[in-house]
Amino acid sequence: MARTIAVSGSASGIGRTLAGLLREQGDEVIGVDLRDADVCADLGGPEGRTRAVAEVLDLCGGTLDAVVACAGVSHFTELPVKVNFFGAVALLDGLRAALAAAEAPRAAVVGSIAGTQPVDDAIVRACLDGDETAALEAAAKVVQAGDGYKTYPSSKSALAQWMRRVCVTAGWAGVGIPLNAIAPGVVRTPMTAPLFGDEAMLKAMNEAVPMPLNGYADPEVIAEALRWLVSPANTHMTGQVVYVDGGAEATLRNQDVF
Repeated sequence: MARTIAVSGSASGIGRTLAGLLREQGDEVIGVDLRDADVCADLGGPEGRTRAVAEVLDLCGGTLDAVVACAGVSHFTELPVKVNFFGAVALLDGLRAALAAAEAPRAAVVGSIAGTQPVDDAIVRACLDGDETAALEAAAKVVQAGDGYKTYPSSKSALAQWMRRVCVTAGWAGVGIPLNAIAPGVVRTPMTAPLFGDEAMLKAMNEAVPMPLNGYADPEVIAEALRWLVSPANTHMTGQVVYVDGGAEATLRNQDVF
């Protein structure tokens, strides 16, 4: 049976690949992105988030079988906090009632192996408190101190922690909505393309994210994992961060983490 699935970040990378796979299997996809999408909206700000939710609800008629929050940015600025955390959370929260109206609702977010790397505690804490103003102030301090590289992992760590907090609540598990995350390693997408063209950055990336199993991933690898997470087959997995990373997480983290 065809399902209706909203995918943010649908114009490029993992989101575009996932949208294609879902359409190939007969699903109706409502793509959300800055441009070239069914719903064109900027998840980096309140106005765009509100518009995205309203237009998705209008297109799906109030019932949505799945939501996948793929939209994300990797910048040494405050932008990852705006898009990767608050944009994703606003989309999922705003569409939760439409998911609850479906027979077999599912939801997923795209995290990152970067979420296991050093973060700024103030950013993460403010994100989890739902205080965007404080989170952006903390991010601005990090950027000004020359540590802007921490904003991306902070946004992804906060997203994974938020997901695990809410997934078992009445609003999610209580109405039958599994909520999970895929955490990729290095994926060949337009977002990572500049890294491959810079020898110094490539060396640093390989050291930060070692991938002993088959090396870098193509977006299809991540999209296939997301497709299963939001399929009707996933009836009992929730609150999980699934590392699709060529073994990076197992390589980098203490073996007591399991």
